[in-house]
Amino acid sequence: MSSIQSFAARVRENVQKVIVGKHQSIDLVVVALLCRGHVLIEDVPGTGKTTMAKALAASLDCDFQRVQFTPDLVPADLVGFNAYTPESGELSFKPGPVFSQILLADEINRATPRTQSAMLEAMQERQITVDGATMGLPNPFIVLATLNPVEMEGTFPLPEAQLDRFLLRVAMGYPSRDEGLEMLERFQGSGNAADLLPVAGAADIEKACTRASEIRVEPTIREYILALVDRTREHDSIRMGISPRGALALQASAQVYAGISGRDHVLPDDVKAMASPVLSHRLILDASAELRGLTSTAVLSDILNETPIPLMS
Repeated sequence: MSSIQSFAARVRENVQKVIVGKHQSIDLVVVALLCRGHVLIEDVPGTGKTTMAKALAASLDCDFQRVQFTPDLVPADLVGFNAYTPESGELSFKPGPVFSQILLADEINRATPRTQSAMLEAMQERQITVDGATMGLPNPFIVLATLNPVEMEGTFPLPEAQLDRFLLRVAMGYPSRDEGLEMLERFQGSGNAADLLPVAGAADIEKACTRASEIRVEPTIREYILALVDRTREHDSIRMGISPRGALALQASAQVYAGISGRDHVLPDDVKAMASPVLSHRLILDASAELRGLTSTAVLSDILNETPIPLMS
């Protein structure tokens, strides 16, 4: 078993002590972690979004902070601020919760656009700037953001620039009947993510990240990725297609997904498996497509079906 596959298996098994099923959702979050990317966990209330994020943080021996996003949250509440210290007569920096290795941004769409934009530098550059001074963030640094797509009162849409900073979007979904029965049986009075013990640390994450970057991507796979990206830019229903950042994200996530599957090379199936989580939230449909009830996921599914799959030698 490869170090990537072993790492993913340990984390998955630990998280599933408090989350029934959701094998695919957990693996997607691990993919983002090993790509040094961020995750947008989007679904209706009560499906386990916050529990998933807390369970991942508890499974990793990393610094963890949780911020409940609200309309009155200001950028300084996230990144920190300079405060006057009477004893020394000087300003000293008080770091905010963004100075953690895993940051849970709960209900991120409840904060104002000004506060949301304060996350851009941190998410992309792994640094923040306060009063002209730039400070690096810990390594690893991953944002797990939850979002409720149903209750829109008192929320603010995430700007496209910020959506593009999320490596992938995960939907939890409702449990199946069997999963629901197991959940009711297992969690009669337990199932708290705080009870989990770490199964991996920062050194394990760094080792798995290095191994993931070494997974082979054949030229035919790169051509396949670019063919998918080009079709999003030419599609009649899409106003804005996939950017170069999105193409790079798809390749990196396919490498990790292959590693989780125990392979040292990427297959077309790896690209297809990661296409929707990585690309769908980056697409912007035109007004006529939205009026017809189309979704970015449905349009992307059509593109995947229409794009020829390369033959591997």
